[in-house]
Amino acid sequence: MIKRFLSQGAKSEDHAQYLIQIRKNQIYVRIAQIILLIFFIGMWEVAVRFGLVDEFLFSRPSKIWDLFVQMLATGELQHHIYVTLFETAVGFILGTVLGTLLATLIWISPFMAKVLDPYLVVLNGMPKVALGPIFIVSFGAGYVSIIAMALAISIIITTIVVYTSFKEVDPNYLKLAQTFGARKYQTFFKIILPASFPTIVSTLKVNVGLSWVGVIVGEFLVSKAGLGYLIIYGFQVFNLTLVMMSLLIISIAATLMYQIVAYIEKKILSTHE
Repeated sequence: MIKRFLSQGAKSEDHAQYLIQIRKNQIYVRIAQIILLIFFIGMWEVAVRFGLVDEFLFSRPSKIWDLFVQMLATGELQHHIYVTLFETAVGFILGTVLGTLLATLIWISPFMAKVLDPYLVVLNGMPKVALGPIFIVSFGAGYVSIIAMALAISIIITTIVVYTSFKEVDPNYLKLAQTFGARKYQTFFKIILPASFPTIVSTLKVNVGLSWVGVIVGEFLVSKAGLGYLIIYGFQVFNLTLVMMSLLIISIAATLMYQIVAYIEKKILSTHE
């Protein structure tokens, strides 16, 4: 039964043995990861209870869990999670789409590429947190400012990565298309975009982390709801258990979002092979 499950999809006996070996290794890795996580949490709890780690600074897993259940029961935590997830999703989508569109416009116009190149370099090197007060004054203390912060962090790197991918397409393909009389938009949609598609999809995974950074920083500055707000509020009232709980939720949510994007990437790229 187990062997049949592990060899599912095999084309031959040798292929079945190969699949069994690969899937066994994947299972062993997962088991080791779970054991390591349990060991870390257990050592954390023991270290705090025996006074090896300051409970005020690092709290302890059981206390974090109790607070999590308590806030979940009141419905307060769901609201904060929803706010942060909404802001992150919007910033992630806008950053990817607008960054790709800007890279496309730059590729279409070599003149624009030369004009914008130094500005892209400056904006990429600039710490985006410095733009926070400008966003707050421009858009007010609300969702728009936080999404703008996430967008500012992700759009420039997306533009640079995607535009670089456009430029690295084999020039022989472009010359061949031009020989057959292809127009620039035909060259883009038939050659440039398909060749750069793996890079564009891979950029999604980069933007997951960038969007989370932008949203949390934005919530630090201006928000009255969200996981970033809970972290700042926890520091203000010296409730480090609330801070640790919020950090753990952010870590789990960001990991799940990354895995979803990785799964979508795998499905999309498999259809373009």
